[in-house]
Amino acid sequence: MEGAAFITPMTPWANIGITGDLNQVQNAPSANAEASLFKDIFKNTVNQVKETQADVEHKQYLLSTGQLDDAHTLPIAEAKAGLALDVMISLRNKTMESYNELIKINV
Repeated sequence: MEGAAFITPMTPWANIGITGDLNQVQNAPSANAEASLFKDIFKNTVNQVKETQADVEHKQYLLSTGQLDDAHTLPIAEAKAGLALDVMISLRNKTMESYNELIKINV
């Protein structure tokens, strides 16, 4: 379950007073904490893409100089780099879709 550590359980919204005063809301989740959580997830994803690409480049260098003992590690590293890039692109696309949906909301 470590892979899903960034998922937080849903909590019910706090009641707004009879007058509708937003200052009376209690137990509201912190927007900064959620923004920080997303920022950390996105940073980790970008770092993962950088690391996997650097590993591919290193293995390509080793293969071209004849220092790579097992040639099957290069395609495996390339597949990992491709998957990491696909995850980052999917995360970006979902973020943009969510942002566009929020823009459409009438307040």
